[in-house]
Amino acid sequence: MADTTDSRFKRTLGRFEVFFLGFGAMIGFGWIVQTSSWLNEAGTGGAVLAFAAGGVIMALVGLLYSELTSAMPWAGGEHHYLMRGLGPRLALLGSWGILGGYITVAAYEAVAIPNTVAYLFPQVYSVPLWEVAGSQVYLVWALIGVGAAVFLTWLNIRGIKPASLLQSSVVLFLFVMILVMVLASFTGGEPGHMEPVFTGGSAGIIAVLVVVPFFFVGFDVIPQSAEEVKLPPQKVGRLVVIAVLAATAFYVAVVLTTSVALPASELVDFELATADAFGVLMGSEVWSNFVVAGAIAGLTTSWNAFLVGSSRLMWAMAHSGMLPAFFAKLHPKNKTPVNALLFVGGLSVIAPFFGAVMLDWLVDSGSPSIVMTYIMVCVTFLVLRRREPQMPRPMRVGGQRGGLGIAVGVAALLCSVGMFVLYMPGMPAFLDPQPWIMFGGWWLLGILFLLRLPGGIGAGVDAEAQLQAAVARRGGGQNASAR
Repeated sequence: MADTTDSRFKRTLGRFEVFFLGFGAMIGFGWIVQTSSWLNEAGTGGAVLAFAAGGVIMALVGLLYSELTSAMPWAGGEHHYLMRGLGPRLALLGSWGILGGYITVAAYEAVAIPNTVAYLFPQVYSVPLWEVAGSQVYLVWALIGVGAAVFLTWLNIRGIKPASLLQSSVVLFLFVMILVMVLASFTGGEPGHMEPVFTGGSAGIIAVLVVVPFFFVGFDVIPQSAEEVKLPPQKVGRLVVIAVLAATAFYVAVVLTTSVALPASELVDFELATADAFGVLMGSEVWSNFVVAGAIAGLTTSWNAFLVGSSRLMWAMAHSGMLPAFFAKLHPKNKTPVNALLFVGGLSVIAPFFGAVMLDWLVDSGSPSIVMTYIMVCVTFLVLRRREPQMPRPMRVGGQRGGLGIAVGVAALLCSVGMFVLYMPGMPAFLDPQPWIMFGGWWLLGILFLLRLPGGIGAGVDAEAQLQAAVARRGGGQNASAR
């Protein structure tokens, strides 16, 4: 296994670039479609309450990530935390879980992009090819997703700097869009459209709450790129929580602005409810298209961020002997994990040819895996607090009050377990059989990689030993140099 004691990535990301990376990862496409169902299931107040509660839960988890990132600011994020706290076997499984979430979202974006473009240009539904699970695949439609995948993969191979420039510029457009929506809702919105404020009772709120892991996944991309950040580790950690809170504010603003534009009962007739409602509010289709452009921006930022996150995680896993060494290669000039990017980008290229329904199942299958990894990170936080109380933690949850930090860790763990339970049979977020089959297939492949290690853990034990040696050598050295 290659030595990872020296940073092999270019440190080019500043404060705003790191924030834009994490925030943009969480703002995808779903909000423009799903707001109608949120309002009808829970009402305006229920939807706001669900996202506020979800934001608090994810902020708690984000706090734990913040401390761990400040202590171990290395490419691969939670892979290193789990290795140190839970050992190589569980580190492989936890890394595998979040990697599955990243890859499924990246693949989904290759379908969501042409779906959104089709709202503006229906002509893309031309040259039918075949049906997959009842979903018609069109050549022109698919090629739009292919072209976007090729461009973003190429941009990321060129370096983290050009990828972050794209991220920053597109996120700024998202800020302009949501600001315009908020101002328009104050001047032309009708508060009476928000009635009834609550519908569906607690079941309605839970129905919205269960989507939180999917809509908030992405803040953990910041730890994945920690070795490319030119900031003190404690500041990198804090940006994780700030990004989560900003995403919460964005989603709450979307719910509120959409709810005053039209009654929830009328929104069900629209394909892209938020965009169409805003067009009605402003009295022009031009403004609907403006919000659709925001949805395309959100797709771009989340896709771009997950290419960054998944490739760095694969690189770290390859350096731990858990994935083939092929994925540990860095571009000789750009210092990007080129083979990992080509792999994830290649999956995005072929994804549109499997149709929208298949990709919906794929994304659903990734959500439980993401929550499983969050649970393991919470456990790791508590284990390291108990086992290594003197470990350097530039950003320490609860400050020097150890009991407060433990309380935050326990609360984050209980909330994460609660979210996972919601996917179980008989619960509101219980998945259809198809996503569970895909979920099982992904984890079966992960178990095969686990068994591939000599003796089940051989290479992983070697990786853990080398990681601990790296920790001893680096100590606070990298943290100090970053300051």
